[in-house]
Amino acid sequence: MASSRSVVLRVLVAVVFVAAPSVFVVVADSPPLQDICVADLRAATAVDGFPCKPAASVVSDDFFSNAIVQAPSTSNPFGVNSTRATVSAFPGLNTLGLSITRTDLAPGGINPPHSHPRASELVLVLSGEVMVGFTTAANRLFSKVVRAKELFVVPRGLQHFQLNVGAGNASFVAMFDSQSPGLVTPTFALFATQPPMPMEVLAKTFLMGEDEVDAIKSKFAGF
Repeated sequence: MASSRSVVLRVLVAVVFVAAPSVFVVVADSPPLQDICVADLRAATAVDGFPCKPAASVVSDDFFSNAIVQAPSTSNPFGVNSTRATVSAFPGLNTLGLSITRTDLAPGGINPPHSHPRASELVLVLSGEVMVGFTTAANRLFSKVVRAKELFVVPRGLQHFQLNVGAGNASFVAMFDSQSPGLVTPTFALFATQPPMPMEVLAKTFLMGEDEVDAIKSKFAGF
């Protein structure tokens, strides 16, 4: 027979689950433990994030960034360029669990399929017409053409893309619930790794010959 102490413990656990489910919600970044913790980018990263600068050396400019003001060049094979304001470029974001990226697309430009393992993404189109889409673990595609001032959200960790389907240039900002959302682009992760991905893995994965794999790898040699 269970002791009275174990019975009480089980009741308490059940009450917590019913009355306070939010306690068990997993967030992208841990909540901060102090008002400010500006990243000391020169310090060795010994924890999951950056150490704080000494409070006495923190200034107002630590909480300011003009990183996404200028439109970057889109002169590349994909017709895209992203300017990131993550913690490594904007130290004031440290421990706050958020960041932002500006992406510019030339006509027909694409931000190739990729994922952010540590964050969900909220897309706000600034100009143009951008098709935004993501795929689920069940291989279902959700996509929509998003226009200026409209929003589209991509759940955390899912493969997604942005394609300029308008006649002119397009731009959008992507907001993340992580100071460092991470970026995984399958084409680069397969064909542009160092050291190279084993040929046998690529050939068998894509059901093609080694010469065909080499032809694809040659296209990513400069990235």
